[in-house]
Amino acid sequence: MPKLIVVNREGEESAIDVDDGLTIMEAIRDNGFDELLALCGGCCSCATCHIHVDASMADKLPAITEDEDDLLESSDHRNETSRLSCQIPFTSDLDGLKVTIAQED
Repeated sequence: MPKLIVVNREGEESAIDVDDGLTIMEAIRDNGFDELLALCGGCCSCATCHIHVDASMADKLPAITEDEDDLLESSDHRNETSRLSCQIPFTSDLDGLKVTIAQED
C-alpha cells in the first residue's frame, strides 16, 4: 500500500498508508491529524487543508487550478510548494510523498 509522509505543525513525521481513491486531505484527516481542519470537506472553498509538498515530487502532482491558486493567495504561509490537500488525489505514483501541514492563518 502506498505511503504518505506527513509532518505535523510540531515537526513530527509520520508515515501513513493511503487507500486508493482518497485525496491527500482525506488520508491525513482519516489518520487523526486534527490540525488539518478541512472545514469545507474537500470542496475547494476554504484553504484549511493547506499543505507544503516536497519539491522533489511536485512535478508528479496535478496542475494547480485557478480556484486553488486564488484560495492559497489568502494565506500568510503560502510558499512555492503550497497546495490544498483536497485537490490532490493520492495515487501509487506518489508513494513516499512528504507533505507538511501549513501553519494556521
